[in-house]
Amino acid sequence: MEFFDIMPMIRDFGLEALGLRTVMPEAQAAITFADGRPPVVLHRPDLLDRTHASIARYSGTDADLWVELKKRAIGLQDLLATGLYNLPTEATMADLTALLEGVFGDLGITPDFATKSIKVVIDELFETPELRALLYRATVEWGYPVDQAGSGVAFLTFIMWTLGNWKMVRGGTHALAKTMTQACYREGVDLIENSDVEKVIIKDGRAVGVVTRGREIRAEKCVASNADVRQTLLDLVGEDHLSPLWAKRAHAFRYGPSHVLGTPMFCLHEAPDYKSAKWDPDVNRCFYTMVGFDGPDDTIRYIRDAYSGRIPMPAAGLWVNSLWDRAQAPAGRHTATGWYFLPPASALTGAEWEDVRSTFNERFIDVWHAAAPNMTRDNIIAHRLYTPDQMEHKNRMFEGDFSNGEFAPDQLGTNRPFPEASSYRTEIDGLYFCGPSAFPGGGVHAACGYNAYKAIAEDLGLPSPVVTERGY
Repeated sequence: MEFFDIMPMIRDFGLEALGLRTVMPEAQAAITFADGRPPVVLHRPDLLDRTHASIARYSGTDADLWVELKKRAIGLQDLLATGLYNLPTEATMADLTALLEGVFGDLGITPDFATKSIKVVIDELFETPELRALLYRATVEWGYPVDQAGSGVAFLTFIMWTLGNWKMVRGGTHALAKTMTQACYREGVDLIENSDVEKVIIKDGRAVGVVTRGREIRAEKCVASNADVRQTLLDLVGEDHLSPLWAKRAHAFRYGPSHVLGTPMFCLHEAPDYKSAKWDPDVNRCFYTMVGFDGPDDTIRYIRDAYSGRIPMPAAGLWVNSLWDRAQAPAGRHTATGWYFLPPASALTGAEWEDVRSTFNERFIDVWHAAAPNMTRDNIIAHRLYTPDQMEHKNRMFEGDFSNGEFAPDQLGTNRPFPEASSYRTEIDGLYFCGPSAFPGGGVHAACGYNAYKAIAEDLGLPSPVVTERGY
């Protein structure tokens, strides 16, 4: 939850007064090693001295540069937030190079960095293999392909800003949804849960309602769909109501492979105690910990294997949320969850995914034990793995794509989901996109819905969200 400090929804609907509670661990992201060498631990923005000390075990030069880059990225917060919480605008290459020169030019970051891939930027900036390995993996948390040319600006601005800003919701992530539900009831909203929308009703070229469980629900003003592009246009609206161009665009919209997840869950007697903790005990209380990556070469191979449809080696980014929220496990016990990056759902058959679910956690436990000797099978009470095919079926994330659409230049910014639909409006009067297939994409930021409402308010003459002194 890296957007909570800037998310207008929390402020506008008073979610904290409705019970939303968060915690922000001091140690935010780390990589630990099976051979017990020092970890690299990135701390909160207010604890950059600790981050500096951790990186400096390997390279004082890298430590100095990281802290300076982080400080400057923090200074971009209002600019980045304004970009998130408004309709997308076209950013030219000249705009991007000017931004890099103005903010980072004296650090040797030249305009050509805007054309580089994230991997190339990381490799050119940092000499420490252990730090590079951590940053490769952290990059794909936001769905950015590490090898994609032209993504260097995203690393230097957006990723550098968000790294170390993570919060967690006490009581579990569903507690955020619970407070949102309470806010809806307070405002007079009717909610119908656990009901599939079967179709969007189109009459005379206008969206006039939806059908769910055979019941028609009429809409006086508009219909806003949080479903992705294909679901909304092809499944719920139907091609017979679309122009040839829009039907073609919907069919061409791509999902994955850069942000396809497998989610393991472990019930534990003890929290992990890593070998690397002898150098820095903070790694044992780090919010997000990379396990199973010995260096940049195997990290990049892991990422590329998942992108190309192969099951990668067992390795993970892990959270042990019970360290900060005791309500998430019984007394004297702990829970751990995490992310594996896996191929898209369609890359494997149902039987192959079943084999992954029955074997991959077991293989990872051996890797985990090598890094944290107390992570034996006796310490693990139970475990389960949720794979991309299940995410597609239950969570309606096509291909298991967390971002609901590939993060590529032709599907980002004013091109998301495609140029004709970038303002959240569709070619069908009264039908809007408000989900993560729209700008800016997947993530717990609520920007898609916030910006969609701005478009709806403009069209219907409704009050628009208040513009604060920060501009968002």
